[in-house]
Amino acid sequence: MKTQTRSTAPLSMRATLQLDAVVTGLNGLAYVAGATVLDELIGPAAPTLVAIGLFLTGYAILVGWAGTRSPVNRRMAIVIAEVNAAWVAASLVVAATGALSLTTVGRVWVVVQALVVTGFVILQVKAARG
Repeated sequence: MKTQTRSTAPLSMRATLQLDAVVTGLNGLAYVAGATVLDELIGPAAPTLVAIGLFLTGYAILVGWAGTRSPVNRRMAIVIAEVNAAWVAASLVVAATGALSLTTVGRVWVVVQALVVTGFVILQVKAARG
């Protein structure tokens, strides 16, 4: 008789990576497409927002690709969680120091997106532990 183990993670690693990719990709595309509007709202100049958006879009493609592997490469998934954790730390430093000339709305936005990414880190670590 086979014994099945059940994961305690709320989502599978594949699902967490795919959700991360969608949210990150949409965020990146919004920065690129809306840079000239968002610059006044959140603070950084449009070229800076475009650069951040292109980075996020490329990262989303990588994360999405990682989520389509069968099986999902556990080491790659852990590296993605580590990069996400670094993004959270960097975001909080930017919000706290006023780097990138953030407006008040911009600071709030950076903290909110850092909280969302923290959620991805937690889900990814739980999924990696199985």
